[in-house]
Amino acid sequence: MRSEEERTMSRPFEGVSVVEIAGWTFVPAAGAILADLGADVVKVEPPTGDPQRLLRNLLNQDDSGPNPFLEIPNHGKRSVTLDLTTPAGREVLLRLVADADVFLTSYLPALRARLGIDVDDLRAVNPRLVYVRGSGWGSRGPMVNTGGYDSAAAWCSSGTLHKLTGAGDDEPVAQPAAFYDLQGSNTIAGAVAMALYRRERTGETAVVDVSLLNTGMWALGADIAAAPFSGEVPRADRRAPGNPIANYYRTKDGRWINLVCLQADRFWDELCLVLDRPELVADPRFLDAAARFTHNRACVEVLDGIFAERTLDEWRETLAGFSGVWAPALTPAEVHDHVQVRENGYLSELTAEDGTPFRVVAPPYQFDGEPARARSRAPELGADTAEVLRGLGLDAATVDDYRAQGAFG
Repeated sequence: MRSEEERTMSRPFEGVSVVEIAGWTFVPAAGAILADLGADVVKVEPPTGDPQRLLRNLLNQDDSGPNPFLEIPNHGKRSVTLDLTTPAGREVLLRLVADADVFLTSYLPALRARLGIDVDDLRAVNPRLVYVRGSGWGSRGPMVNTGGYDSAAAWCSSGTLHKLTGAGDDEPVAQPAAFYDLQGSNTIAGAVAMALYRRERTGETAVVDVSLLNTGMWALGADIAAAPFSGEVPRADRRAPGNPIANYYRTKDGRWINLVCLQADRFWDELCLVLDRPELVADPRFLDAAARFTHNRACVEVLDGIFAERTLDEWRETLAGFSGVWAPALTPAEVHDHVQVRENGYLSELTAEDGTPFRVVAPPYQFDGEPARARSRAPELGADTAEVLRGLGLDAATVDDYRAQGAFG
């Protein structure tokens, strides 16, 4: 069992100070990752709070327990409320930034300029500051001041929605909640590590830009790179791939199993035996990958019939010894019970304000075999203002003076 000291040493951002002025999920989730990995993240919010706090929780059936829309991007932080439209509020922010290592923001350029929190403004008090901008569309071009949630800037604009919507679909495929926000936040966290590494080695700091559009394009990189040479590829017929054993099959109880046997000839004979259909090995339509490609619809139809004969639990038992890659399509609730999730510590345990236990997903990094664990739930709005100001060395009289000047809203 590792000691607390050893676990602390496994947090690579221990001792790193982060100031965050960002809303919604994309950039704040990067702050949560840094916090899970040891950073002290101070979330500076306007007196009305991050608008994410007001986002209705559609992922729970009622209003009890934690709100995942708030917890995922904001756990592990401290919250300070500042009215940056006042000179006093901005002065307190500059005090915070003066000793920080990293500044995270999702604010658009026009708003940053209006509030006096752009690169040059903050570097004037801290030349070593790593300044990180998360945006929808990038830091240049005519859309720099256009907002962009991930469903618009990444899911739609990268080609992902077009790619995933099948030829016969009546409606577009719905994006999972905050899907590209969370991919982008992971990218930001990695970029912060690179910037801090460069600063440590060379003394040079950095302005880091990560956009949702670029994040979505990176995820669809192979299709985008091939597009000028392949032309306008028809949208996928997901039920008739060229390799029938890299496909999805419905079970008797309406669940789905994904076969991922990319080396088709290597696994076909074994699969036929596991499925108790040895006669398919000698079927001239399916003798090799080329034949199965030619007769892919017939092959899929045969496999559809076979998988429809048993329930998912029965197939789990039948396929347990199969050497090819396969997996059932799990529900989000079932992910909590996956043996690999449990054994590798991919979920962190927290407790909501009302005492309800809940879990958040750990960042996809581990150091020295130790999972990155969430240390606290998302803070209440402004809950840490007094503590953070004391940490800046401000006495009660100074804080009262700032309050009288409207610094805290």
